[in-house]
Amino acid sequence: MNTKKIIITIDGWSSCGKSTLAKQLAKQLHYAYIDSGAMYRAITLYFLRNHIDWSDHAKVAEALRSIKIEFHHNKDADRSEIFLNDENVEYLIRDMIIAEKVSDIATIKEVRDFAVTQQHKMGKKKGIVMDGRDIGTTVFPNAELKFFMTADIAVRVERRFRELYEKKPNVTIEEVKNNLEMRDYIDSNREISPLRKADDAVVLDNTNLTMEEQLDFALKLFKTKL
Repeated sequence: MNTKKIIITIDGWSSCGKSTLAKQLAKQLHYAYIDSGAMYRAITLYFLRNHIDWSDHAKVAEALRSIKIEFHHNKDADRSEIFLNDENVEYLIRDMIIAEKVSDIATIKEVRDFAVTQQHKMGKKKGIVMDGRDIGTTVFPNAELKFFMTADIAVRVERRFRELYEKKPNVTIEEVKNNLEMRDYIDSNREISPLRKADDAVVLDNTNLTMEEQLDFALKLFKTKL
């Protein structure tokens, strides 16, 4: 069996199943899964909790020095969970209030520099799957296997709505659609590391794919890379 470890990056639009595929691949390949979006959400949570004025660069830089982000494997749930300053915030960061602010905070240069530095450290030993917006273009431009995921907007809205409805039954489809469109716009138009497809990334449109079919597609490409 080939034991060579590689880096796999998965970029793409909001709610098109990036983290689902990343988790599937990590589990199948016994790789570490790094959710870069969760890192930005954790930073957003810290800023909101501590009333950080993110328009003030000095205050942002000072706040970042107080942030420690780690991923720990939850053996019972068999998944990677994010910890902010030793507190498990895996569920707290999925709240709608975080979703509404995370794209703004992720555009801040100091925040991106902080997150990318952490991500580089995590990728040193390879054997990781990381998903986000700029992983294949900015964080790991030399990654051996890159995916760019997309799906029809109506399908993405429906998926996100179902995910949120369980936690917040009063959420509306319109709210979710507006949030997704806003995040897509901010992510693809920001000055620093905008969302775009890397030249060597494979497009995976999962509008009409099941989770099993998308995993099968990705695993076949992984085997060709090795």
